[in-house]
Amino acid sequence: MRYQVEHQTIYRYDVPVIQSQQLLHLMPRQTAFQQCVSYTLACEPQPAEQSRRLDFFGNHNDYFTLLTPHQSLEVTSRFQVDIQPRPKMGELVQSPPWEQVQTLLKDQDTHHLDAAPYVYATRRVTCSEALASFALSCFTPQRPLLEAAMALTQKIYTEFEFDPQATDVSTPLDTVLKGRRGVCQDFAHLMIGALRSIGLSCRYVSGYILTHPPAGQPRLVGADASHAWVSVYCPVYGWVDFDPTNNCLVQQEHITVAWGRDFGDVSPMRGVVLGGGQQQLKVSVTVTPLAYAEQA
Repeated sequence: MRYQVEHQTIYRYDVPVIQSQQLLHLMPRQTAFQQCVSYTLACEPQPAEQSRRLDFFGNHNDYFTLLTPHQSLEVTSRFQVDIQPRPKMGELVQSPPWEQVQTLLKDQDTHHLDAAPYVYATRRVTCSEALASFALSCFTPQRPLLEAAMALTQKIYTEFEFDPQATDVSTPLDTVLKGRRGVCQDFAHLMIGALRSIGLSCRYVSGYILTHPPAGQPRLVGADASHAWVSVYCPVYGWVDFDPTNNCLVQQEHITVAWGRDFGDVSPMRGVVLGGGQQQLKVSVTVTPLAYAEQA
């Protein structure tokens, strides 16, 4: 399946910004299941300096500096990606017991160094006895790792309510766990915190998901949004992605942009401005599936 994605970010400021420096994670990754066909990035006003590089996690980072005074900043990324089918749960039958994976990671086996950065707590994803207890309700003795991860995915989906007003980017995991409400970022952080609290390795993944309009209604431009989910390390299969917001094993409707230890490693756009005063932010995302006859 090929998708076209447009992500537009608009900042409007009360007073002129004299200088602005921005870091972006908007270019999609190349993976075994995803190939980037084309990518463009536009910025208004035009940057005085612009560069791109890979970060520690292998994500594409775009940097730019604005030296022209401005009261609005518009950044638009557009790309096309091809998404290949991923294995389904019925094909992941060789998953080892989770305790075996826990021991491999604890012993720092050199065959699994790729998983090492994603075992430990971070500022946004803390570890605790409460989170460990939450995970262990699904990670029963000798249960296969991926089967237990799917059960935890389902538990979060069932027991938590999607509520954009309940949290913000700084809400602690303990608050999310007690309140049982949040958004995709919270649910991804919660699942990661629970898994790391029992010694397992998992990544925070940012990207997009194809949404489906109500029956008989057209797709609306700009109505989609950035999305987040979790990638769990399994020695047999590598990284396997789960979406607790939508209660699913990630398949062909998820588009990967970046991954890291938590949201802070992969935020779509962040920066520093000189001036500006109060600001207003508007973000619109459009994900469009393309028939192969329509491919550019």
